[in-house]
Amino acid sequence: MSRYHAQWRRSALLATGLGGAALLLGSAHAQSPTDEPTVEQGPEPTVSADPGPMQRATASSEQIGAGTLMNPSISVILDGVYGNEFSGHVDDPGGFGMGHSHGHGHDHAHGIEDGFQLRETEIAFEASVDPYFDAFAMLVIEGTDHIDLEEAYFTTRSLPWGLQVKAGRFLSDIGYINSQHPHEWDFVDRPLVSEHLFGDHGIQETGVQLNWLAPTRTYLKFGVETLQGESSGIAPYEGHDHGFDDVSGPRLGTAFAKWGPNLGYNHNAQFGASAGYARAFQKGDIDDDEDAWDGDSWFAGLDAIYRYDAGGYKGQGDWTVQGEYFYRNIEADFYDDGDFEYAGTSKQDGLYLQAVYGIAPRWRTGLRAEALGITNDAFGHDEIEALDTSYRYAANVTFYPSHFSYIRAQVNYSDFAGGAGHGHGHGHDHGEDAWQAMLQYNLSLGAHGAHPF
Repeated sequence: MSRYHAQWRRSALLATGLGGAALLLGSAHAQSPTDEPTVEQGPEPTVSADPGPMQRATASSEQIGAGTLMNPSISVILDGVYGNEFSGHVDDPGGFGMGHSHGHGHDHAHGIEDGFQLRETEIAFEASVDPYFDAFAMLVIEGTDHIDLEEAYFTTRSLPWGLQVKAGRFLSDIGYINSQHPHEWDFVDRPLVSEHLFGDHGIQETGVQLNWLAPTRTYLKFGVETLQGESSGIAPYEGHDHGFDDVSGPRLGTAFAKWGPNLGYNHNAQFGASAGYARAFQKGDIDDDEDAWDGDSWFAGLDAIYRYDAGGYKGQGDWTVQGEYFYRNIEADFYDDGDFEYAGTSKQDGLYLQAVYGIAPRWRTGLRAEALGITNDAFGHDEIEALDTSYRYAANVTFYPSHFSYIRAQVNYSDFAGGAGHGHGHGHDHGEDAWQAMLQYNLSLGAHGAHPF
């Protein structure tokens, strides 16, 4: 299980060292802050000639366009959902139980329970601190009684050669949807592959990211991340208190690449690839006589999005097509009721494909198809078991009264495979299917920065 650990430690130290060196370079490169910090507005969209590869490379790949040190931009986003599983019932897809939690102790059916719920209230602060740094923080109130620090990080503004450092707590830039907050989604719920391979919030970690915007005529960015390693789906960590060996952080490393070709004025697209390795995968409790897994894991994936701007009034005729595929490999020792049972390798994957179309001014409709466990070799009671694939399909309609609000109605049909018999003997449970209806509102108060592509 530890054959990659020495190599991983060297890689993590190298990535952290590169980030520190880049910060020192930026301090020498940036202008002296003799005046009050000013706000740098992002460029307005134009059809002028390309500024050239060298100018593009010196720009930061992520900058805040509003708010100053003494007057940060503050926004509040209200997200409420009504849910009704009106036919059938589903729990976890087969092979993806493994102690999965649907959100900080709340017994939700994949994030949406029956009845009314105030799902999230997001409170965000962002500002340009000085010529060297931007800062962003977001607090999330889940329901009415749970407060989570969703993100709190800084990014550099003036490093040379297209480099940028991000450090703090943030959503990883692997894939496409992982770095998005729920109000940015085109559907009410998170895709199954993101929820079950990475965790309820995707990969949300504390660490350092170093990215490089290449000096090319098309958008090309590469990045590496050194993260503490606590994400429940890919890098859960329990430590000595739960019967595992203590493994010092950082325990998770990721890498990603994103490319946006030049497709003309009305068309744009982005293609990405990402991968990561966690040198500790510790889930459960060995000392408490319950199921537990102790090993390491890695993942790899591809993502793509295409957008067409029809030039219609308020989005009419616009198209967006988006999809992601991820594969996860877990090599671990399995413990049943605190006793070692066997060593095995779980291989699982999943994908989704969705399309959204502007059917009228301010109205959009979307379709999404998902498959989880196309390869589904999961940890069983006493051996690795090959399980069936789970599917989910969704259709929705969204109305945008303005840029700051939307109302969405969505219907899901889930056809989930049965699971392995952990603690219940051998064999598989029968599959489950269900229909669920959801009604969502989302309102934005205050200044809110533009979302990345």
